[in-house]
Amino acid sequence: MKLLLIQTDVRWLAPEENRRRAEEIIDASPAADLIVLPEMFTTGFAVEPEGVAEPNGGAETVEWMRRIAERTDSAIAGSVAVAVAENEGGAENGSKKFFNRFFFVKPDGTVARYDKRHLFSFAGEHTRYTAGTERTIVEWRGWRILLQVCYDLRFPVFARNRGDYDMALYTASWPTVRIHPWNTLLRGRAIENVCWVAGVNRVGQDPYASYSGGTALIDFKGETAAAAAPDTEEAVWCEVDMEALVTFRAKFPALGDADGFQISG
Repeated sequence: MKLLLIQTDVRWLAPEENRRRAEEIIDASPAADLIVLPEMFTTGFAVEPEGVAEPNGGAETVEWMRRIAERTDSAIAGSVAVAVAENEGGAENGSKKFFNRFFFVKPDGTVARYDKRHLFSFAGEHTRYTAGTERTIVEWRGWRILLQVCYDLRFPVFARNRGDYDMALYTASWPTVRIHPWNTLLRGRAIENVCWVAGVNRVGQDPYASYSGGTALIDFKGETAAAAAPDTEEAVWCEVDMEALVTFRAKFPALGDADGFQISG
């Protein structure tokens, strides 16, 4: 399967500009089966969602993603700050909840979503956003893909492969000051879960942090299969190999020796 990992310089609180720039990069890149964008790719990492989070559960950006997916015959994925009513019917008092929501949109218009579970308390994300509770694994062109967002990378239990996925996607706004853990943990997740891992991080800066990228595709041995240059807006075109993964798992069946466990909370 062919991937396009887009390491963008996200403009602060500029959804239309960010969608337009992402589309320009997509159109200038080789065709792929899956396009991945960074965390909160329409706004930057906004921990104060009031007036910033996209209303109606991110409907405008989802429609944009549907259009891109249909036109390119590829799936497109990335996270968006969204606002939703407290209940599906709409709360009478107008109250809302906010989610850091990872969308995975297919060419037929099908939308899967994952709400970031591990909210970044260091920056106060947990005080304004609601944490997700469910793992999301999507199937796409013969691959089972786990969706994860940024800070989730530090928590291996939730992402533990139970034999139910082949690749993990991490969409992120991971600052330069902590880039060594990013680079290290992507490899850790790939090795311990015997899977491919694609990590897509942004570049540039916002009012709170600087970002140097580190976008990479890591194979099931923890080796770098492809990577973006640091501090550069770039689209990385790369491929994942299912046959190589299946062969390695058969020769080294480490997942079969994993501990059983349950996640609570």
